[in-house]
Amino acid sequence: MSAVNEELAIERIIDAPRAAVWRAMTDHIIEWWCPRPWSTRIVALDWRSGGRFSLAMHGPDGEVHGGDGMLLEVVPGERIVFTNALGEGWVPQAAQPVAIVGMFTLADAPDGRTAYRASARHWSAADMNAHDAMGFAAGWGVCAEQLGEVARRVAETADA
Repeated sequence: MSAVNEELAIERIIDAPRAAVWRAMTDHIIEWWCPRPWSTRIVALDWRSGGRFSLAMHGPDGEVHGGDGMLLEVVPGERIVFTNALGEGWVPQAAQPVAIVGMFTLADAPDGRTAYRASARHWSAADMNAHDAMGFAAGWGVCAEQLGEVARRVAETADA
């Protein structure tokens, strides 16, 4: 099976230039990474190919969910590819909640806007279906809207 067959994705047009969206994605990640009222705390974040990411998501009732893995590819202004199946030093790890290769891509859109695509590729249809049932579209969609808000602010204020 092709990994693309086991892909969940959302696409949005963000009303901000690509440079502002990139800055929002990388410099303001705690403002958009998880749906409000949840919040994000950076444990480790090394914005380079092979760099570690570890983000802790905190819920309003004290819940904490971690996200830990590796950045596989970072192409400034264009793409971030990551996985939760590998930890620091390229060591395989038990991925939570399911193993994915995630990808955020940016492209120019008409009128100075940005085409944004977020996807999660899965090892199996069962993992993809489980991720979908967890609310992939709604959760990642809300995060895309929050990213858009931050990107518009960054564009308007040259970084707030």
